[in-house]
Amino acid sequence: MKRIALFNHKGGVSKTTSAYHLAWMLTKLGKRVLLVDGDSQCNLSIVCMGEEGFEAHLNSNADNTIKELLRPAFKGEPRPIIALDAVQVRENDKLFLIPGSFDLTEYDVSLGMSFVFNSAIGSLANLPGSFNYLFSKYEEKYQIDYTVIDLNPSLSAINQTLLLTSDYFIVPTACDYFSKLAIKSLKTILPQWEAWAKNARTILSESSYPLKMETPKYLGAVIQRYNIRNGHPTQANQEIIDEILSEILGSFIPALRSVGMTDDRFSSDFTIQIPDFNTLNALYHQYGVPVFEITTEMMRAAGWFGQTLTTNQLKLSDFMTEYEKMAQRIVSNAN
Repeated sequence: MKRIALFNHKGGVSKTTSAYHLAWMLTKLGKRVLLVDGDSQCNLSIVCMGEEGFEAHLNSNADNTIKELLRPAFKGEPRPIIALDAVQVRENDKLFLIPGSFDLTEYDVSLGMSFVFNSAIGSLANLPGSFNYLFSKYEEKYQIDYTVIDLNPSLSAINQTLLLTSDYFIVPTACDYFSKLAIKSLKTILPQWEAWAKNARTILSESSYPLKMETPKYLGAVIQRYNIRNGHPTQANQEIIDEILSEILGSFIPALRSVGMTDDRFSSDFTIQIPDFNTLNALYHQYGVPVFEITTEMMRAAGWFGQTLTTNQLKLSDFMTEYEKMAQRIVSNAN
């Protein structure tokens, strides 16, 4: 079992889209996958369950969200954290979800307080490792091969904990200048997080919910949401892609390598590129399935025929190839 976090503190980089498509593709490779919605916007839960389905879940299973599942640790209740029934995603019998909570950020202040070791006594000492313990209970219950965690776009204590609870992490980016700036800041922030964890793993090892002991490793980046012309990114988009790649290779990876957040067993400069879904985005949200699972019947129902249909069928094939490449990267290296 391995955990993969998708993280970038910049918004609008399709973290949720990447998490959902990656998890689904892993199931197509025969793996059992647990999705974790760690974003209080709950976009992943909505994609997995639909708006009405997620609302119904909150009304009928209010105790079955990531926030409520962690309640025993954060509220100091005299009961252990347990795994309730995970949500099966659509008709995919290998894909499961721990639903998100719009109120998860309420735990951020107390979690941040627990990071100060002088105050990390009593119940506070259990907070950083509570996520690790919760996920492990679901992984055991459902015999999970891979857990894929969707983080929110911030530098919160919750995000720090979720990333450090993972074995590997992927950095999604969008094709814009601000993604380059985000990479610049992450090369400083992530080593700082690991420096904290290096001490915390020992200091908090005797708590009821210890931290995961291993350092998370960078698995690669995703560059998304750019336009295609004649089979290639437009010139303007290509220039930005080149700048992002240069930042990743020139300074981001070396900074991570200096604190042990890369894995020498495989090349850490792996990057995949996913163009904008464009018209397929509407069908992705309408049917709640990954773009590579959109059928010809779905496209015809949308009124697509002739060249429009053919063009989008070719796009689906390209998306299938790229997401399969990402999933195979994990199966081959994240072990």
